[in-house]
Amino acid sequence: MAQGVMELTADTFDQQIGKGVTLVDFWAPWCGPCRIQGPILEDVAKKVGEKATIAKLNVDDHGAVAMRFGIRGIPTLILFKDGEGVKQFVGVQTEGALTSAIDALE
Repeated sequence: MAQGVMELTADTFDQQIGKGVTLVDFWAPWCGPCRIQGPILEDVAKKVGEKATIAKLNVDDHGAVAMRFGIRGIPTLILFKDGEGVKQFVGVQTEGALTSAIDALE
């Protein structure tokens, strides 16, 4: 799909994760580690290309979605395949860890 990181909202979340592979970063603008994770996600998006969509959801603006998945700390990243959460990461993750997890779903 997109080369780059997609911004999700409560309205677009379910539709986006419903098909294919989507990595979602649950984040907030005030979170220091989240700001570190951002550029890493841009690199992951370039590297995985069409294999997966890389997206982020602002937990301050869309807290109900974060609550559905029991997000307690940010950044938390969840890898979804066809609507199901298949892997969860807490804290800043490396490009290699994220791309390996995406590659493992092929």
